Amino acid sequence: MIKNLVLLLIFSFASKNYAETRTIHVFVALCDNTFQGIVPVPEKIGNGKDPALNLYWGAGYGVKSFFKIKTKDWVLVKQLKSSNPIILDRLLFKHSTKNVYLLADAYDGEKIKTCVEDFLKASNSQNGFTIKENNLTLNFGGDSDLISYVGHDGLMDFEVDIDYNETYKKKRDVIILACFSRNYFTTEIRKANANPILWTTHLMAPEAYTLKAAIDGWINNENGKQIDERAAQAYNKYQKCGIKGARNLFTTGYKN
Repeated sequence: MIKNLVLLLIFSFASKNYAETRTIHVFVALCDNTFQGIVPVPEKIGNGKDPALNLYWGAGYGVKSFFKIKTKDWVLVKQLKSSNPIILDRLLFKHSTKNVYLLADAYDGEKIKTCVEDFLKASNSQNGFTIKENNLTLNFGGDSDLISYVGHDGLMDFEVDIDYNETYKKKRDVIILACFSRNYFTTEIRKANANPILWTTHLMAPEAYTLKAAIDGWINNENGKQIDERAAQAYNKYQKCGIKGARNLFTTGYKN
């Protein structure tokens, strides 16, 4: 009987840990001087087919470099291969103290439209998939708990045509770090029935310190206003733009 009780406690503890595991999927459209409507950046960091040096990935404040090197809050678990040829790099991270996993995908900059569409479909709970890590089955794509887009605001340059599901599994939290993202993404995010916890009102540099700060707030179950303030503080710290300007740059929820 004691043995059965011990097994029950172990099972309950394992089930609780599994239930508390949360996942984040970050879609990164690599910066690309040739195929995106951006102000050109130095050639080495503006090659959308070279994630290692790319402004939004391998450069100092890119997603890969920042989460792997510049913060102790996240640990690189492994580099993964994707069956999708336009995903040039895929990394799985785990939070150092919380039961949270983050999958970051670097998309070929020429294929920014596909990256945006994949992000929007995931925001609508589409295209979910799993990754096995030790004894855990981790949910990503449209089954992630938090979904983010990082990169140029491609909706300034093209339109998307997505068949959104009208029956939703749940409302997904989303972060969109791109210039004027609230203006350009509102229609699609409403159709996706997603919850925009952070997006932008002006031009911005979509670098990873802002993403990390917003995720910190989300992990702590903070509300949108608190996450907004975290993002503004981080952006001002690195950009030195003034806290008033940073606060005006970020917003949460839909415009009334």
